[in-house]
Amino acid sequence: MKMIILFTTLIVAFLFIKATIKSNKTEDKDEGIKFFEGSMQEALELARKEDKLIFLDAYASWCGPCKLMQNKVFPAAKVGEFYNENFINLKIDMEKGEGIALSEKYEVKAYPSLFIINHNGMPKMSAVGYQNVNQLVKFGKEALK
Repeated sequence: MKMIILFTTLIVAFLFIKATIKSNKTEDKDEGIKFFEGSMQEALELARKEDKLIFLDAYASWCGPCKLMQNKVFPAAKVGEFYNENFINLKIDMEKGEGIALSEKYEVKAYPSLFIINHNGMPKMSAVGYQNVNQLVKFGKEALK
């Protein structure tokens, strides 16, 4: 009987810990960059309306550093707070849909390529490769100068 109680207690504790970890992961994602879900043209219109620049994450689905930024950098609260307040954030796969034409327009040669674009669609700044949290915030601050 004691074994059944112990076993039941362990299962309940395990399920509680698992639910807590899952809850914390969800909260982290809510704190990170909120990407606009629309086309580049729609993002440009919103940037004009809100008088903001666009932060464009030009990525490819197979790109390891892109996935690392997606999972580790973009969800960070520090990055989300800064980018959500100051930019229209957009991520586009440069090998699909409108990304193909944008890849040519912005001369994307490597992934990830990160751009700060004005509301007329002209790039103001760019960076290539993985950026950690502090580097990405510094990149955005430079663009606002």
